[in-house]
Amino acid sequence: MDQLPVSPLKPKTMAALEPQRGLKIATGNSGTRYRGRDDVTLVVFPAGTTVAGVFTKSRCPGAPVDWSRQVLTQGGGTARALLVNAGNANAFTGSRGVQACQVTAEAVAKAVGCRPQDVMLSSTGVIGEPLEADAIAAVATDLAAQATEDDLHAAAQAIMTTDTFPKWAVAQAGDVRVSGICKGSGMIAPDMATMLGYIFIDAPLPADWLQATLSRATERTFNSITVDSDTSTSDTVLAFATGEEGGAAVDLDAVGDAIFSVCDQLAEMLARDGEGASKLITIDVEGAESDASAKTIGLSIANSPLVKTAVAGQDANWGRVVMAVGKAGEPADRDRLSIWFGPHRVAEAGLRDPDYSEDQVSAYMTGEEISIRVVLGLGRGAARVRTCDLTHGYITINGDYRS
Repeated sequence: MDQLPVSPLKPKTMAALEPQRGLKIATGNSGTRYRGRDDVTLVVFPAGTTVAGVFTKSRCPGAPVDWSRQVLTQGGGTARALLVNAGNANAFTGSRGVQACQVTAEAVAKAVGCRPQDVMLSSTGVIGEPLEADAIAAVATDLAAQATEDDLHAAAQAIMTTDTFPKWAVAQAGDVRVSGICKGSGMIAPDMATMLGYIFIDAPLPADWLQATLSRATERTFNSITVDSDTSTSDTVLAFATGEEGGAAVDLDAVGDAIFSVCDQLAEMLARDGEGASKLITIDVEGAESDASAKTIGLSIANSPLVKTAVAGQDANWGRVVMAVGKAGEPADRDRLSIWFGPHRVAEAGLRDPDYSEDQVSAYMTGEEISIRVVLGLGRGAARVRTCDLTHGYITINGDYRS
């Protein structure tokens, strides 16, 4: 597939990337799928780096997901390297896929000087095609010798598949820097999306605290976006804390906020880069019986093809929002329901708002960023979900993905 045009929703400005303390990075081309671009990324960590992970809930996960889940436990919450390849998901590849993980992890371990269970693996791309493990292992070995302290820009590019722009984010917590990169554009409905995300923190952090913090952040960010309602076989988010023990005391609350900020920024970029997207849609659900109920309703709206195509057509069809609320299977009262498109209330107490202006709302719908607010009037539950519109571009991209 040829390189797609950059999404019109790409952020106008992005944070400056600087080398992250404790990271050595290298990228290269394996020759297995892409030509003229890097498709393998190796990140090497210092001894004592702690790791946390959240993975797809798919019952048909890729072999690298199984590998990383297992070594996350067996490795005692520490890691020395991360290897990512793009173009082939190494999913639905049977025993050959398992062997590919062993081969590539052992190659990295030998080159870096660690155990195979200290190597985290991720793969993304086409499902069902065997991974050329020897080619990946060969380039990974070369990359281990080349890895240097550098920024994450090359890595953000090398992990892309149908992405139209590299995605990264940065946040600061005192002297602690949190940086993150991710990839994803389609097959995005994380229960954990085809999304991969990596968070790097240059501070010593306990593995159990890091795991709890990453899990909470993921639920409110990566697990609260959708492009097409499809959960990938390969979804992975990993966080690595690379700081050396004995440094200054770390403000865990501030670092937790910074980790959430990076995850939140990256999650929004995934929605902005949704395949074929022309509009970013942010859905806020308030007044639900619980936060979980609000999120379910928000995802029902976000995943509705009727809602998404209406937004693509710049049609403030709030009736489709009512439909999506009603079908969600969560508590809702038609006669308490209120709906806003941006600053314009279009429905109130089960009726069209008496001050509704078609001209004003239609003008609002021409923008690139659309906000939908739903107030249920039942309780204090609230959630935010992000998505994008559904256009002909999505069909074009996915009708030609494997070629």
